Amino acid sequence: MRLLYSLGIYLYGLLLRLVAPFHSKAKLWVDGRRDWYAYMSQTVETGQKHIWFHFASLGEFEQGRAVLESIKKDFPTKKIVITFYSPSGYEVRKNTNLADYVFYLPDDTAKNAKLFIDLINPEFVIFTKYEYWYHYFSELQNRQIPLLMISAIFRPDQIFFQSYGGFFRKILSAVTYFFMQNEESVHLLKEHGFRNVGLTGDTRFDRVVELPKQLRRIPEVAQFVGESPVLVAGSTWLEDEQILKEMMLIFPKWKLILAPHEIHDAHIKSILELFPDALQFLKLSFLC
Repeated sequence: MRLLYSLGIYLYGLLLRLVAPFHSKAKLWVDGRRDWYAYMSQTVETGQKHIWFHFASLGEFEQGRAVLESIKKDFPTKKIVITFYSPSGYEVRKNTNLADYVFYLPDDTAKNAKLFIDLINPEFVIFTKYEYWYHYFSELQNRQIPLLMISAIFRPDQIFFQSYGGFFRKILSAVTYFFMQNEESVHLLKEHGFRNVGLTGDTRFDRVVELPKQLRRIPEVAQFVGESPVLVAGSTWLEDEQILKEMMLIFPKWKLILAPHEIHDAHIKSILELFPDALQFLKLSFLC
């Protein structure tokens, strides 16, 4: 199974490299990992211990941000490394002041895991919600480096809990402690023999509590909204936008602020076709 897993990782990376010339997001994924070791080894301070946070994408970054900010506040002298798997997270947060270094996570191979962990020398590691990488987790476990999962959540139909999922349960066994979102996930892990589990809730709520304290008035948006009822739709996909288009026909007096999940040219074009009178704001949001 390990061989099949490694082959799958290789083939997925190969596929993205083949389509990269024709797909902007795949190109970012590939370019961000090109010559990664040379770049990181020249960037990271050698011999320095780090706290490593990994996020799949932007949503997971915002979900784990409260924990990241708390650690940054309580341990201001600690060096922090953030990695992202997806360009949707890296390209938006690559200059965040919450970390000393922000990188794309190299492909999950045994060689990459050893080289990367050697470079950043993590004191402990925090993954948010999901992403379970066999070689990275195994290398951390072998070195007895604590690995924490925050806002973790599981479902009974996931491969970890199937009769043929032993290899993937082994990945879970490398985690030092699971901080779970809900009781169902806690019970599910305990039913499969895991005791390093606790119910802590979803860290997104901590982020929601903090956001009003950072309220910033945007004159252009205030002028657009006026006294009208307004709906803000975030991280939308084309299917969502089609439904929103129909809804706006039913409620013509409402104003819509649309922040799409993908901001590549093709998606922006499709939004403008749905909302031809929309005002484009900062290329990330549309005032409709």
